[in-house]
Amino acid sequence: MRDLYTHLKGHRLVSLLAPLFKMLEALFDLFVPLVVADIINVGIRNHDTGYILSRCGLLIVLALVGLGCSVVAQYFAARASVCCASSLRRALFAHIQSLGFSEVDTIGGSTLITRMTSDVNQVQNGLNMFLRLFLRSPFIVFGAAILALSLNRTVATVFLLSIPVLFLIVFGLMAITAPLYRKVQTRLDSVLGATRENLSGVRVVRAFAREDYETQRFSAFHDALTRLQLFVGRISALMNPLTYVVVNLAFIAILTLGAQQVQDGLLLDGDVVALVNYMSQVLIELVKLANTVILTSRALASLNRVSTVLHTPVSMAFPAETAPAETGEAVVFDHVSLHYHGAGDESLTDISFTARPGQTIGVIGGTGSGKTSLVHLIPRFYDATAGAVTILGRPAGQWTKEEIREKVGVVLQKAQLFSGTIRSNLLWGNEHASDQDLWDALEAAQAAEFVRGKPLGLDEIVEQGGRNFSGGQRQRLTIARALVRKPDILILDDSASALDFATDAALRKSLRALPWHPTVFLVSQRTASLRQADQILVLDDGHLVGMGTHETLLDTCPIYREIFESQFEKGGAAG
Repeated sequence: MRDLYTHLKGHRLVSLLAPLFKMLEALFDLFVPLVVADIINVGIRNHDTGYILSRCGLLIVLALVGLGCSVVAQYFAARASVCCASSLRRALFAHIQSLGFSEVDTIGGSTLITRMTSDVNQVQNGLNMFLRLFLRSPFIVFGAAILALSLNRTVATVFLLSIPVLFLIVFGLMAITAPLYRKVQTRLDSVLGATRENLSGVRVVRAFAREDYETQRFSAFHDALTRLQLFVGRISALMNPLTYVVVNLAFIAILTLGAQQVQDGLLLDGDVVALVNYMSQVLIELVKLANTVILTSRALASLNRVSTVLHTPVSMAFPAETAPAETGEAVVFDHVSLHYHGAGDESLTDISFTARPGQTIGVIGGTGSGKTSLVHLIPRFYDATAGAVTILGRPAGQWTKEEIREKVGVVLQKAQLFSGTIRSNLLWGNEHASDQDLWDALEAAQAAEFVRGKPLGLDEIVEQGGRNFSGGQRQRLTIARALVRKPDILILDDSASALDFATDAALRKSLRALPWHPTVFLVSQRTASLRQADQILVLDDGHLVGMGTHETLLDTCPIYREIFESQFEKGGAAG
């Protein structure tokens, strides 16, 4: 709740005005049965048309004033809830941006999206409903009971007996159905998960003729959801008949006792009508209050999920200023180890090597050997759990985030483009780059030819995820985006896997010819792609088992030789 109060601080007045105007509306609603009672007791009994019209005018005034109060309360409640949710969502997004890869990996990307969208919306709806109804409904219920007592204490005992019974029915059913609705949400997640999986893998399903199996699997999830929803629906459906039974019994009791009181001259006809109206108001407000409690409980659960992310500590701190350089080496790993949070074993163990400026460093190894983990330590996506990483003469922890990202360009394994244009994607590398800089980067990335072939050139539309480009085109555009920045260290994390051998060779040649001579880290499964590297690092199960040139490793590293011979015939040549 503290997070909610924090983001409501700037909207305290609005948050107070919303329930205040709702209380005023409730007050006017409570006056209506009394005015109706006066019309019956005085106007109709005395056949006083003028009095009846004047009281009808008063009812219209009460209705208009109540409507005005309701509109104002709705406005203030909506403004407070929307502004609070907007502030909360911005704070959550900013905090997510500050989290390191370790925290994002632990929490999960899909969960973060859900918490920033669905959960924040639940908080907004719950706060809106709370400000509007949480005070109004109890005020109406107890106000109606007090006014009933003021009219006639004998008949008012019906209120004192029926209100607790209605509370028990409404909130008892709510207590039963609330956990069941959470189960419904879980079953719905299963249905959505199966749907998403089938849509993303529709080609695989059809390729293996598994349509019938997937249809049956989906039907199983769907049927389970349907059965649970029907069960919860039947329980929830008991609320109306049970409450109306109690209320109608209360009506009978009010009319019976009221008739007796009228005969005895202790109660007027209009007062009986007023008592019936008050009982109807009690029923309506109890149902509203139950719905408010349900929404508020869901909102509190969502708020707890949001707060969990907001209070996730950022394990990776960046200094305000970069420390002075000590040596001129591009990258130095000194007995570096890496252990991911929650993982059983170390992903990297005791890695040591030095990369000099302008060198090309190849990184190779089997699946899961730690290649990506190694290069992710250079731009400080993760911090080493042991040892020291030095970048351009400074310890990695002494670089500011902006400077280390400026010095190190990274092309990740999965080519990721954003909706917009080719130009807007390339400008991520350097927002001040000229068109000539963009074309130079495209030429170096072997992407200029197909970009020139597009009708709009640099202004060609890029759809979400770059789905209107082939895999190889996406990879070349992401390489060009990194080259626009002209980084001192360039990391290509298996980012040319979709390229044919000729294009791959041309790319490696153009990288060696870059005028600013960056230190290049090439992560690849192809020994042919790394053959010309100045130094090749061979990883196996997180250990550095070989280091040297292509020829040296063929003679000294059995694992490298095994990878090479699996790609080329023993004794054959690699181009």
